[in-house]
Amino acid sequence: MPDVLLAIVYGLFAGLMIPAGGYLASIERIQPNWLEQEFRHSVIAFGGGILVSAVAFVLVPEALDLLPIWASVLTFFAGGALFALLEYLQSKKASQNAQFIAMLTDFVPEAASLGAMMAARTPEAALLAFLIGAQNLPEAFNAWRELRGGRHHRRAHVMRIFFVLALIGPAAVLLGYFFLADRPILTGTIMMVAAGGILFLTFQDIAVKAHLKYKQAPSLAALLGFSLGMVGHALVS
Repeated sequence: MPDVLLAIVYGLFAGLMIPAGGYLASIERIQPNWLEQEFRHSVIAFGGGILVSAVAFVLVPEALDLLPIWASVLTFFAGGALFALLEYLQSKKASQNAQFIAMLTDFVPEAASLGAMMAARTPEAALLAFLIGAQNLPEAFNAWRELRGGRHHRRAHVMRIFFVLALIGPAAVLLGYFFLADRPILTGTIMMVAAGGILFLTFQDIAVKAHLKYKQAPSLAALLGFSLGMVGHALVS
């Protein structure tokens, strides 16, 4: 399969996890109390574990190969500061779409980085595609519950939005494939900014919402999410 076609397939796979996560979140008739509490918190923690594994096993190592250490540290903190600013502006507006916006914020730079890695034929590209898709599933699950929480959006309308968002995957991957492949400094910067932003969001928002008093399932789910990245990294390496 040509590399560019494979890049589109990877991007489409990652993007389609958004409507898949929305569909899972729409199932509310099976043990609704349990779904609202322990399972939902476990899904949040699982997504957090996957995000951390993407930072630890793909984004930071790849960026360190492209940037000097001083630039890596600088852009890493710049990413955290940027996401902190976005989170602050979001809270000032009192918006109810924080999970939805967070999903898009980390999806786009990761997918663009994936495209650049595909063009450079980096072995870890397949792992990153898997991790992006795996994190989109729980993030879309939570974004669906958030958008539908106030009942201001109909189910069919939200699902249409999620399917449109799925197309962001191939578009961002192609952008990275054609415009970032020959720009290693820019590619490394995007990866490190995304890594810093993701780690900030993990501790600022995801870890807090995943906690459930007197329950250990969410923390174990975080370990499961991270272990998926660990296994994928071992297989690729």
